[in-house]
Amino acid sequence: MIFVDDKKFFGHKSSFKKIVFLGLVMLIPKLFFAQYTEVINSNKPGFSESPYSVGTGVYQFESNLFLRDISIEPTFSKPQSLGIDLLFRTSFLLEKLELNAQFTYQRDKVAFKNIFTSHYFSSGFSRITIGAKYLVYEPEYTDKSKEVRSWKRRNAFDFKRFIPSVAVYLGVNTDYVNEIHQTGQITPKAGILLQHNLTSDFNVITNLFYDNIGSDFAEWSYIITATQNFSNRWSAFFENQVIFQELQNNINLGLGFAYLYNRNLQLNTSARMLFEGKAQGFYAGLGVSYRIDKHKDAFKELGEKGEPIKDTPISRYDKKQNNIFYKFLRIFKKKDKNNSRPTRTRIQESKKKSGRFLGVFGKKTENREKKVRKKRERKVKPKKEETEIEKLEREIKELEEEMKKEEKKSKKKKKNNN
Repeated sequence: MIFVDDKKFFGHKSSFKKIVFLGLVMLIPKLFFAQYTEVINSNKPGFSESPYSVGTGVYQFESNLFLRDISIEPTFSKPQSLGIDLLFRTSFLLEKLELNAQFTYQRDKVAFKNIFTSHYFSSGFSRITIGAKYLVYEPEYTDKSKEVRSWKRRNAFDFKRFIPSVAVYLGVNTDYVNEIHQTGQITPKAGILLQHNLTSDFNVITNLFYDNIGSDFAEWSYIITATQNFSNRWSAFFENQVIFQELQNNINLGLGFAYLYNRNLQLNTSARMLFEGKAQGFYAGLGVSYRIDKHKDAFKELGEKGEPIKDTPISRYDKKQNNIFYKFLRIFKKKDKNNSRPTRTRIQESKKKSGRFLGVFGKKTENREKKVRKKRERKVKPKKEETEIEKLEREIKELEEEMKKEEKKSKKKKKNNN
């Protein structure tokens, strides 16, 4: 072990304080790095949960109106449910820490199957859960757009993307719910949330949960959700959820779509196949996610010229516009009248993309451009207002010219007479 004298190494106490201060300044952005995004980041329509927080100053509401219908197999079952699922998310202490609350209100069909089948309906809350999640680790990816020497390196897959973002979840299930959903006590819920951002448009979320801990209804579950962004508005997901219970295992396979209406509003829909023990059925959902954005960045990342860097889903999707979905949606967009005619820059860009001039037609377009430029350059100079002296001079010149003309006429007459 080597011991170092602080006074000799740092020189003075004030220099030691400066170094500690600089260390804290460098560490604070890592601890409180913003999870906020320019557009809404919703968990719906999936059942999985992203490890990322909504960011401080954001109040987000996620809803899902659902219908669940399965066959009646056991003696006692809930074969049909119609309800609404509400999720509230916010963050106000730390950027990486999110607080959330989930409320599910539904109308259940409760069935008894023996010799004869009978049923009744019951309404009330099926779930009231209050929880929090904290982002423990977030990987940093290599920015390959700055690689200009090697095309292969710039387009190669970044193996760091196999390392997921990691968050932990802790929650409490209250027992203030409908009788048919009660467990008899308040139970905790714990989970691990993972997200692999394999590309800028494709990610995979994995959740591991241990729910209703310490009760007779304890269950393990995992959810795997793959999400693909097709354009600056549309995205789709495929999801697999498995719940392990003491008496039976429940499986559901889901598919859904989300549409970004604006930066704070998202619409979504989903459909699922359900396998609950021997029973089979379906699940359909339709939802809306909305946020109130009051976020203010504590730290702003600036570019080389001092401009703020904004890397959002919208900016990323705008770069990728040569796909089928974008071209299909482009049909329904209104054309801008101001940009209906091709400009000089557009013609030049088309020539650059083609790699060569367009032969005779290309030369014709160039000649037309030159003529148009010359006409624009020929601007008529406005006439200056004449002063009184200039007017008199001009009138005298006009009189002199008239006198000369008359003299010439008189000379011609004399010649003709002679």
